[in-house]
Amino acid sequence: MPSTDAAASELQDRAALWSVGEIPASDVVSAACDALVAGLDSPGLRVLAACTRAEANYDVHFLLPEALDELGLVLHPATSEAGQEAAVRALARRMLAGELKPWELTFRINQRYGNELPLAERLAELDDEYAFLEYGGDTAVVQIDAEVTAEARRLTAVHPRVHAEPTGLGGCD
Repeated sequence: MPSTDAAASELQDRAALWSVGEIPASDVVSAACDALVAGLDSPGLRVLAACTRAEANYDVHFLLPEALDELGLVLHPATSEAGQEAAVRALARRMLAGELKPWELTFRINQRYGNELPLAERLAELDDEYAFLEYGGDTAVVQIDAEVTAEARRLTAVHPRVHAEPTGLGGCD
C-alpha cells in the first residue's frame, strides 16, 4: 500500500496531467481511489472516488478542485505557467518511474510547449537532438537519454512531491 504522501503526490500529478489533456478523467478517479486506500480521506475525495468511468468525463471538472483543497493540494489552471510546470514535473516523474521512455518525455514536452515554457526548454531542445539522430547510432541516443534523465531529476528535485496527512474523517476500515 502506498504511503499517504505518495498517494497525495500521485493524485496531484494526475490532476495536473488531466488538466492539460495528457490523461483521461478516469485516471484521476483511479488516483482518488488509491488515495482513499492509502489512508487519505475527505468528503470530496470520497465523492470523486465514487465516480464511474462514464461520470468522470463530466464530474471530475467540478469535483477535483474541492477534493484537492480538502487535502491541502492545489490544482493550478491548465493555461497558467504554474499549471504547465506541474504537468512537466509530473511527466518527468513518470519518465523516472519507467512509465515513459526519455524520447517520449521530450516529444510530449516539445509538442505541447515547444520552447515557450522556460522550465521545459532544455527538454524541448533535447527532443530536437533526438530528431537529428536519424543516422547517429546507439551511442548518441544513450547520451541524450542520460541528459534527459538528468534534466528530469533536476526538474523533480527543484519541486519535490507534495505531502498530505490523512484527515481521519473515517472511511473504509
